[in-house]
Amino acid sequence: MVTWDQLTKEQQGEVDRQWHIVRRGTAQIVPEEALKQKIMNAVHTGQPLKVKLGLDPSAPDIHIGHTVVLQKLRQFQELGHEVQLIIGDFTGRIGDPTGKSETRKQLTEEDVKRNAETYQKQLYKILEPGKTKFYYNSSWLGELKFDDVLKLAGKVTVARLLERDDFAKRYAGNLPIHLHEFFYPLMQAYDSVSLHTDIELGGTDQTFNILMGRTLQGAYEMNDGQVAMLMPLLEGLDGVQKMSKSLGNYIGIDESPNEIYGKTMSIPDNLMLKYFELTTSIGNDELRELEQGLQAGTVHPRDAKMRLAKEYVRMFHGAGAADEAEQHFIAVFQKRTLPDEIEAALLQSEELEDGAISMVKLLVTLGLQVSNGEARRSIEQGAVRINEQKITDIHALIVPQNGDIVQIGKRKFVKLELV
Repeated sequence: MVTWDQLTKEQQGEVDRQWHIVRRGTAQIVPEEALKQKIMNAVHTGQPLKVKLGLDPSAPDIHIGHTVVLQKLRQFQELGHEVQLIIGDFTGRIGDPTGKSETRKQLTEEDVKRNAETYQKQLYKILEPGKTKFYYNSSWLGELKFDDVLKLAGKVTVARLLERDDFAKRYAGNLPIHLHEFFYPLMQAYDSVSLHTDIELGGTDQTFNILMGRTLQGAYEMNDGQVAMLMPLLEGLDGVQKMSKSLGNYIGIDESPNEIYGKTMSIPDNLMLKYFELTTSIGNDELRELEQGLQAGTVHPRDAKMRLAKEYVRMFHGAGAADEAEQHFIAVFQKRTLPDEIEAALLQSEELEDGAISMVKLLVTLGLQVSNGEARRSIEQGAVRINEQKITDIHALIVPQNGDIVQIGKRKFVKLELV
């Protein structure tokens, strides 16, 4: 183990550089001093650190909230370290019960494989493929014999496992905890043992699982156990709740360029710097300049948000798409004109009654809303227009015509075609 005094001046400078980069935006590092020691060892020996992220393949659609840990991984890659991505094809058959009050449905092998392939395609929009190593934890967990499993189970007490919040709440509430669920954090921790992981990343909601990896490495006499690097959870577009598809407050990285750009422009001003810090590759000096400009009033929040929106589209769709999305936003929202190209939406004549259709049914039929309730809420909120005329009556009947422009909010437009 190298000491600070054993490093050359150049190596000390490199340690400080890496230290400031990887610490940025973290919620907690456990233990913090061990991380700096690992960086010192890596700089001194030239041996890259192994940085792990476990992926639950039950939900492969990545949104901006997920990219918080992915951007941190990208930073480690750029510093020359090795990224270990664990596709939990074995643990995914159990499902991480975090935050759940009951057992999650187990995935089939076909489900896991399909979801893992989708994950991989999306991850390469952020991570460098040549510097990313994918592993399937079935390759070691599936090889364990029953006596191996007993030895693994003997490393941790039931009392320790019941410290996990969701288990504790279910136990206190007399709700069932199946025995195999206890093995989820053990198996995820065993991944770190198998791969000799140096650092494991995750959100603060994964604290127990990640610290279990450090505990288990110690039980297997890996004395320099992994460091837990915990990243904050990103609030969604509502500015309150954690970003989530189920809450509808998300920006999906596979969404269209115009949708990504438009959604980004609705991020609350007070969260903008957090989004820049956690989800982009902006440098520390540049981030400070942006913060100072916003505080001094020399940078308008709208301009900073447009910069963020363009950066997201560039990251996920390329520079050309970013330029086009910016021009689309300027034309539609700043100049208040309709976009040049509007997607056609077919409306079958059998959907009409005496040539008319309710506004609620029209929105659902065209696929602009997923339910009647959602359609009614959009109308009541004043988000629905036909040919730029606002519709506010949830009982309104419409006599549709070819070429009518139906709009929801600031980003969704379709042109009617009657068939």
